[in-house]
Amino acid sequence: MRNVTYSLAMSLDGYVTDTDGSLDWSAPDEELFRFATEEVRRVGVHLLGRRLYETMRYWDEQDPAGFTPDERTFADLWNPLPKVVFSASITEVDASARLATGTLQQEIAALRAQPGEGSIGIGGANLAAQAADLDLIDEYHVRVCPVLLGGGTPFFAHHGHLSRLELVESRSFDSGVVYLGYRVLH
Repeated sequence: MRNVTYSLAMSLDGYVTDTDGSLDWSAPDEELFRFATEEVRRVGVHLLGRRLYETMRYWDEQDPAGFTPDERTFADLWNPLPKVVFSASITEVDASARLATGTLQQEIAALRAQPGEGSIGIGGANLAAQAADLDLIDEYHVRVCPVLLGGGTPFFAHHGHLSRLELVESRSFDSGVVYLGYRVLH
């Protein structure tokens, strides 16, 4: 059965966006970008909320001739990756994506039942919070950035839901970012 993995950058005080909704503070350096690219290699399908889907369309819309070799590698992995978009306002998506037709729980159950390699990635703090509330997340991959935002969208929703985690991997980067990989203990 495929795992559901939530992976995103987070400020040291626990936010994925600042109070204006910006992600600019989390732009990765080359080392971290390569690490994130390797994470995408292990994903078989990615679930996204509207905002993250719109942000990630950057990789489809840019002229790859202007990309660095690392950016081309990422785009070559990301663009064809199957995606499921959860949105009430988007009516059309790119060729590699489809709009969710069921609930988050139904979509994940169907994807888990399908044969295939790679995890089910989930992106976007709000969508991940819904999945966490339903006990659907198996792994958290957190890139903790050395910045305090003071507010914004939290990485972890605070809905009084207890999840016990086991640290399975950690890594420090020259930029001061610390990666923490946790498995949820069910």
